[in-house]
Amino acid sequence: MTARVRSRLSTEREEEILRAVLDLLREHGYETLTMDLVASRTRSSKATLYRQWESKARLILVALRRAGTPPGGNEDIDTGSVAGDLRELMRRAGDHVVENAELLQALARELHRNTELLETFREVILFPEIELLRDILERGTARGEIAATGPSPEEISYMLFGAIVGRPLLEGREADAEFLVRCTDTMVLPALGGPPRP
Repeated sequence: MTARVRSRLSTEREEEILRAVLDLLREHGYETLTMDLVASRTRSSKATLYRQWESKARLILVALRRAGTPPGGNEDIDTGSVAGDLRELMRRAGDHVVENAELLQALARELHRNTELLETFREVILFPEIELLRDILERGTARGEIAATGPSPEEISYMLFGAIVGRPLLEGREADAEFLVRCTDTMVLPALGGPPRP
């Protein structure tokens, strides 16, 4: 994994660029969105964009991830229980899925044919979420809520990402917060050894 160059942009300027990237993605789609378009829309140089984000794929995925998390990220989730942490994480994920459904669907199609985008998606979107799950489970194990021999963060991510992808296919509806919390209660928590919510 390559080292990231320290940001030379202010937080406000970075957020402005990332919001513009999502607007451009809605207008043009992934394939025809270029760094030239981003540079023009945001009055930036391409050199600045590449120095900050390295590639179009990373820029778009960072923008998408930032849109789905609070300013400090999801690392602030610590309710004092595994159940509470997972439910809060899924509430945020469900809100993000509904709010950005069109963008996520368009990117999902691109992931199947674009290796660079897929690898960057894993690094920017998936792996940080798995690490967050790991932190939640480790805290729960330390508190004695769950056994260390339960499902791994990767295995739990299969359940939850499967729910996000599967609901539109099976029901024609997005995996909103209520649905993902219900999946957490009925699938994930029992697998971890806790009772499902009544």
